[in-house]
Amino acid sequence: MAIASDIVKARPGYNLHIVKTEKYKTNTLVFKMKAPLTTETVTYRSLLPYVLQSTTKTHQTSTELRSYLDDLYGASLYVDVAKKGEYQVISFTMEIANEKFLSDPTPLLSKGFELLMAVVFQPKTEGGAFAANTVLKEKRSLKQRIQSIYDDKMRFSTQRLVEEMCQGEPYALEPMGNEGDLDEITPELLYTYYQKALFEDEIDFYIIGDVNGAEVEELADTYISLKERQPKKITPVQKKVEKEKEVTEQQDLKQGKLNIGYRTNILYGDPDYYALQLFNGIFGGFSHSKLFINVREKASLAYYASSRIESHKGLLMVMSGIENKNYGQALEIIRQQMKEMKQGNFTEEELSQTKAVVKNQILETIDVARGLIEILYHNVISRNSVPLDEWLERTERTTKEEIVKVGEKIECDTIYFLTGTEVQE
Repeated sequence: MAIASDIVKARPGYNLHIVKTEKYKTNTLVFKMKAPLTTETVTYRSLLPYVLQSTTKTHQTSTELRSYLDDLYGASLYVDVAKKGEYQVISFTMEIANEKFLSDPTPLLSKGFELLMAVVFQPKTEGGAFAANTVLKEKRSLKQRIQSIYDDKMRFSTQRLVEEMCQGEPYALEPMGNEGDLDEITPELLYTYYQKALFEDEIDFYIIGDVNGAEVEELADTYISLKERQPKKITPVQKKVEKEKEVTEQQDLKQGKLNIGYRTNILYGDPDYYALQLFNGIFGGFSHSKLFINVREKASLAYYASSRIESHKGLLMVMSGIENKNYGQALEIIRQQMKEMKQGNFTEEELSQTKAVVKNQILETIDVARGLIEILYHNVISRNSVPLDEWLERTERTTKEEIVKVGEKIECDTIYFLTGTEVQE
């Protein structure tokens, strides 16, 4: 099956990725900046893209900038900060109509390039610093986003599991940053960090759509000027489990959250990765999985029960919402399902069903340009080149024996339970 390939052109200070496809009616431009996760910089990096997307030197207010986007046939611009393994990645994304499908001759691709690069490289400044009112406004918004994690107990319990499991590892950091660090970030300090990031980050720029490669290269050379750099490369911290850890915390909530973290010792790009994906799919990844059927359906112990893998860190995490009194029973059933997987107690039917769902999930992801870029970006993070065709083919070829072998590497590290305060009847 032919899937749009990623043509990579090395440019001074960054890699240009051109993905030519007639699948989408829009062109998508994504500018990605990657650096190692550190306590000192995590909050700066979380705040920075939101300050940059608010205004530019030319568009001095958010209203002006949004109005100009509307003029470009309703182009959209948004930013994102994510944790990929032990890297923190900032993304600036612009989606803009492809002028090939319009009667208006406006060179939209060129204008999209110009605006996105103005957002990244030409911020509104005041005396060698970011505009103070913009920084203040975005700090307030970021503080609210960080606080909202506490209110979302599913997300909060997952974060607490990671913090407990990965103590002392960069992965323990929340990519949104720390509320306590926000107060000390001034417009001057943030601007100094911005210049450092532009000078040091590993940068990848993706253009995806029905585009002309030569035109894209010319536009990139016109609007992007970066200095050569030697990006910092890190190897994900891989720890052996010495002793299983159990952590219980109490809050005023009706539904307990039982989360379990396992070390898989397998990363994206490893030969075992395809078998790990299928192991997770049969164990807890999908609605036909063992966790869903045994914990939620048969025993009626959980409001939800699922698992997911962290591809660039080698973790498998179970998330479940249970009645506080059912902790022991739910934990026992989850342990039992893991044991069943390790012993190969699953059918060929379960395996083929999971292969079909994994394949469909990948195909659904690449149905959207942003999804295709996220999948292609796995190769940048892992420094492995896995073509999508190969990913699908190797998934299809994976045997039951290979999945059982993967199970031998999986070790339970931490059990985290967020329990409610019991109310007496």
